[in-house]
Amino acid sequence: MSDPRETELKLDVEASDITRLREHPLLAGDWTETELTSVYYDTPDGRLREAGYTLRVRQDGDRHTQTVKARGGGGVGLFDRPEWESDIAGPNPEPASFAGTPIAKLLDGAAELSPLYSSTVTRSVRRLADTGPAGSRIEVALDRGRVWAPDDRVSPISELELELTGGAPAALFDLARSLGADVPLRLGALSKFERGDALIRGRLGRAVKADPVPLDPEMNAAQAFQAVAFACLRQMRLNETVLLSRRDVEALHQLRVSLRRLRSAFSLFGSVIEDRRIPALKAELKRQSEPFGHARNLDVYLGKTLPRERERRPDETGLLILERHLETERAAAHEAVRAVLESHAWRDLLLDLVAWIEAGPWLGPDNPNADLRDGAAPTFATAELERRRRQVKKRGRHLADLDPEARHGVRIAAKKLRYGAEFFAALYDGKKAAKRHTHFVEALADLQDHLGDLNDIATAHTLAAELARGAPEGAVFAAGLATADNEARTGRLLAEAAKAHEALIDIRPFWR
Repeated sequence: MSDPRETELKLDVEASDITRLREHPLLAGDWTETELTSVYYDTPDGRLREAGYTLRVRQDGDRHTQTVKARGGGGVGLFDRPEWESDIAGPNPEPASFAGTPIAKLLDGAAELSPLYSSTVTRSVRRLADTGPAGSRIEVALDRGRVWAPDDRVSPISELELELTGGAPAALFDLARSLGADVPLRLGALSKFERGDALIRGRLGRAVKADPVPLDPEMNAAQAFQAVAFACLRQMRLNETVLLSRRDVEALHQLRVSLRRLRSAFSLFGSVIEDRRIPALKAELKRQSEPFGHARNLDVYLGKTLPRERERRPDETGLLILERHLETERAAAHEAVRAVLESHAWRDLLLDLVAWIEAGPWLGPDNPNADLRDGAAPTFATAELERRRRQVKKRGRHLADLDPEARHGVRIAAKKLRYGAEFFAALYDGKKAAKRHTHFVEALADLQDHLGDLNDIATAHTLAAELARGAPEGAVFAAGLATADNEARTGRLLAEAAKAHEALIDIRPFWR
């Protein structure tokens, strides 16, 4: 028998918009309001967290409910996960109720459980029947409250949860789009457990790097793509939250990394996800994210290129003029980034992406590559990694003699191979495979670093050319000096990149 499951679409909403949602015509009717207090537990050694489970005891009036959840695959927006729930007598966990859940063996009936943090929430619930495709049923919950750490640190909660109680998941997205047309809604990236966990670890509001993708060798290629794509969107949303609160160089960098990873996933899984919608989705993602690249280029120039040039030429006054000019440019570029992130079009695009990943035409019977899509993920991954490695090997021949455009092609091929190696890592278990994976990714990163430095030089050339239009004369002159000094590094970097390419090709791939 399959595990009981919970399917919900979680959306972040501003606290000031909660009332607007309650009064929205699509949600008009009677609401039930309750006060919920939840305490989350784990063993002192973090046994449940390590295994991917959460244990919660929730109090609703005189009722106490104990819930065990699998944390899922680190996705965003749509949470579809096993859940085991039982009523218990009081506020403390009851080991007898663990029977039949995966944590029974983990706790072995004797492990000490300690409270980690708690949440207090005012929940307003409205049940919708016969809505969307196939008369689906949805429970709408508006949560306002806080997560509390033991040391009294607090994180506010303001979210909309759409839980599917019957019918097709497409109904959740239809309702979210309709509500989002009137009230700004963003894909939720953190469950209450994850919010509390980040709070006690001091990670809330910080730039977020990519986590390992939790793939399982039993997955098919479609499920592997979904896990990868959701992980990319999750990283994007977490860094988006930081950028909406302040200008943050690292958060912008990691947001761009998440989008590059997502585009690489589209490429790596191209034969699996082919359908009529993907060209438009990819084009819109590229169009809307274009301002991010300009802001990042200015961050790199001001954070790396210019300081290096000041060390070489400490008495060059034009560098100060250049810095002031570019700081003004950077402020405007970051405002453009923020404008995109605050736009309705951006929010809708992310919701459309999640809906397409979860239930797009590519999952239907018309997919011409259905056999490949439904085939084993490890088989697909091995073939794709081999293909990408051949591309890097072929394009990187005589790398030191390639022109900038050809070098850029090597860089893109290496980037896709690296992301593929990171995405598929969990499909190749065992100490030997893990060790080979580490060596392979390190060699690939070394090649990327050298190619990245060369790309920074090319970007600096572009910025210097743009400065000729309207920048102060001293800034233009200083940019020219920096360009010339950077160009002097090209020969050494090319030699190092060629050497790194040879080293990579000599390493035995971890998937063989």
